[in-house]
Amino acid sequence: MKDNSVPLKLVALLADGEFHSGEQLGEALGMSRAAINKHIQTLKSWGLDVYTVTGKGYSLPAPIQLLNEADILSHLHQPDLDVIPVIDSTNQYLLDRMDQLPSGHACIAEYQQAGRGRRGRKWFSPFGSNLYLSMYWRLEQGPAAAMGLSLVIGIVMAEVIQSLGAPDVRVKWPNDLYLNDRKLAGILVELTGKTGDAAQIVMGAGVNLVMRSEGASEINQGWINLQEAGVEINRNELAAKIINHLREALPIFERDGLAPFVERWDALDNFINRPVKLLIGDREVHGIARGIDKQGGLLLEQEGEVKSWVGGEISLRPGN
Repeated sequence: MKDNSVPLKLVALLADGEFHSGEQLGEALGMSRAAINKHIQTLKSWGLDVYTVTGKGYSLPAPIQLLNEADILSHLHQPDLDVIPVIDSTNQYLLDRMDQLPSGHACIAEYQQAGRGRRGRKWFSPFGSNLYLSMYWRLEQGPAAAMGLSLVIGIVMAEVIQSLGAPDVRVKWPNDLYLNDRKLAGILVELTGKTGDAAQIVMGAGVNLVMRSEGASEINQGWINLQEAGVEINRNELAAKIINHLREALPIFERDGLAPFVERWDALDNFINRPVKLLIGDREVHGIARGIDKQGGLLLEQEGEVKSWVGGEISLRPGN
C-alpha cells in the first residue's frame, strides 16, 4: 500500500483555501520545493484542483472540510468505524474483512481509487468533494430477506439529508437519491451467502456534496451536488447521522421486512404518479409510477392495471 502521509499533510495545509508558497510548504513538511511539487501532482491525480500561481504558490479553489474521525466517533451511538482517507473502494475494504466485523461496522473515505457503481460501472470519487460511505450487515434470514434493502437505505439517507437542510431530496427506485430531477447520490448493495445461510451484506453510498463539473465528464447522466442547490452540510455530521440512522433502521427491516417503510418511501418518491419508462435489458415498458409494494417491487400502471416489477431502471418519459 502506497504511503500517502505526505500528500495528506499537504492537503491539510491547503484545506484553508489560501495561497501557500512552495517555500512555506517545504518548511512545514521538511522537504524541498521540488518535492512539494511532486506531491502536488499526487493531489491532482486524486481529483483535487490545485492552482499554481508564480510568486504566490499553491491554493485550492475553495476551503475544504476534511473528514475528522474523532468528530464523527463523538456522534456515533456505537464506534465500529474506519476512516481511511485514500482507499481503492470502501465496499471492497469491508467485503475483504466481513468475517471479523460486527453488523453496522462502517468505513468512510476521502477518495476512492476504484469506486464502484451498479452494473460494474465506475463511481467517480474525487478527493474531499463528496461522502463515500459503506456499511457491513449480517442478515441471519439469508439472501432472500435482503429484497428491498436498497430502498430502506435510500429512505434513511434522504430523510437524514432533508433534516440537515435539503428538504427537496427524493428517492428514485431502486437505489438513487434525486434532487431537482437529477442524481444526487447512488447506493450499491453487494451480497454474499447461499440459500439457508446468513447473508453477508455490504452497502455502499456516494453523496455529491461539492463535486465540481470539471473532471466529472465520465458521469453518464444528469447529476447535481448539494452546494449547487445552495445547501451546505457538514460532512462529518452527515456521516455520523447516516450511520446512526442505518443502524437503527436495519434491525427493523430485519424483523418486519419492508412493510414499515412503504409509506416513508411514498412520501419521498421522486417519480410517484409521473409517467416513466422502465428499462429491463432491451425492453422498454411505459406506464405511470405508483410507488412500491411490500416486496420492494415497482408498481407501474398501464391502461388502468397496476403491476409490480422487480428488475430494471426507470427514467422520466421525455417531455415530463
